[in-house]
Amino acid sequence: LLQIDFEDVIAEPEGTHSFDGIWKASFTTFTVTKYWFYRLLSAIFGIPMALIWGIYFAILSFLHIWAVVPCIRSYLIEIQCISRVYSICIHTFCDPLFEAVGKMFSSIRATVRKEI
Repeated sequence: LLQIDFEDVIAEPEGTHSFDGIWKASFTTFTVTKYWFYRLLSAIFGIPMALIWGIYFAILSFLHIWAVVPCIRSYLIEIQCISRVYSICIHTFCDPLFEAVGKMFSSIRATVRKEI
């Protein structure tokens, strides 16, 4: 949500202030102008923009429901067989190799000394 107040746009620093009448008139002019221009722009562009955004989100929903999710699910079903074969190959060939290398390096001890 966007809310812009007069003090956010026109901010007089401490020690510098205009006359109270000028400040009140500026505040009233800003507030009324913002209020009525928002209403005017909403009246002119609100319905066309709502139509455009409605079409956009309808297309986005349609594509997600009827194209994206079915493609992802079919890919996951097809890749499941390859995943099992890959997992068996990794466990058959890599696990023994990594265990052997781990046992070779498990007896290595390192110490760090700081000499002054």
